Amino acid sequence: MSTTAAPTSMTPIEDAVRSKLIAAFNPHTLAIYNDSHKHAHHQAMKGVTSKETHFRLVISSKKFEGMRQLQRHREVNKVLEHELKTEGMIHALQIRAISIEEEKKLEERAKELEAAEDAEAKA
Repeated sequence: MSTTAAPTSMTPIEDAVRSKLIAAFNPHTLAIYNDSHKHAHHQAMKGVTSKETHFRLVISSKKFEGMRQLQRHREVNKVLEHELKTEGMIHALQIRAISIEEEKKLEERAKELEAAEDAEAKA
């Protein structure tokens, strides 16, 4: 009888980040970008073998309603405390945290701009 181990994820830190953010914020939108390759040549990254050190995330959640941007960042940082404090895990994290209402307004504005550009191109 042979047993095979479950496949190991190629992105364990990103997977942990995604799982924790979903559990904590039940996000309407969650996009996680691994930007580590853009920073691999930096002096601080010399000798680091992890390919998951620099992340950028966009998250919208009802839980951010009424919070200032700084409080939203603190809440995300609290959820990801282990990944941020542990050597060899996340070195840098860029956060864009918005409420669902703010996301809707941004989407509406983007549609308005796109319509204006289309009208200008047709003129």
